[in-house]
Amino acid sequence: MNEQPRWLNVFNDLSTSSFVDVLRRDHPHLLPEVRLRPEDAAAVPHGTTVLAVSYRDGVIMAGDRQATAGYQVASRRIEKIFKADDFSGVGIAGAAGPAVEMAKLFQTEVEHYEKVEGDNLSLEGKANKLGQMIRMNLPMAMQGLAVVPIFAGFDAKSAVGRLFKYDVTGGKYEETNFEAQGSGSKDARDSLKKLWKKDMTRDEALRVAIEALIDAADEDVGTGGPDFIRGIFPTVRTIDKNGFGDVPEAEVRKLCEEIVTVRTNSGNGA
Repeated sequence: MNEQPRWLNVFNDLSTSSFVDVLRRDHPHLLPEVRLRPEDAAAVPHGTTVLAVSYRDGVIMAGDRQATAGYQVASRRIEKIFKADDFSGVGIAGAAGPAVEMAKLFQTEVEHYEKVEGDNLSLEGKANKLGQMIRMNLPMAMQGLAVVPIFAGFDAKSAVGRLFKYDVTGGKYEETNFEAQGSGSKDARDSLKKLWKKDMTRDEALRVAIEALIDAADEDVGTGGPDFIRGIFPTVRTIDKNGFGDVPEAEVRKLCEEIVTVRTNSGNGA
């Protein structure tokens, strides 16, 4: 039986469009894996609240900056919103270490696919890829290290922003208006239900997103609110036809000050 030349086998091995498959086959030790006793899982830092809000021109993603370990603050400055590629992003919630590693690996997975295939992966395809990676994390989730992100992006084909949520098994569900994940997600969603409206402008959606995070911080002990003393404010990103962009911290701070001032003057914090 004729065998393929060795150089051709090597080429075929490296030409798979999935970077994760390459790692799983050739370097499985580089894939995220943690073995923990159940009693140790509570001591692992967890990211708390992230959300995504659709608006007229795209999607806004935002997250608080706090990570907790049990009832203690593990970090006040963690970043929870990551760029996946030029037109999509990931907001992480759950076990902070595995979540950050998953976000970085997902960035590489998307970039590898597009280099090998010579074409951009569709937004739906990216969402499916992330679901597969969450499914790979299920053994760690069973140890208490669940990662449950939000994925959002601008769909060039339909010219709209789209957002997706997941469960711990990698199940993917598209939401049309808004979504939140993490310990403060229920309070954030309750706020978004009242504040979100169709065809919001970028500035309106930005205020709604920050209001929802402040509401979550007010009710959930794990979610960090604006910290004017330390100068720590939510991370906010926009994704529209121009791509993935940052919202300047000065703009976020100004909005936080306005919202807190209004609530202070109201007398009941609402």
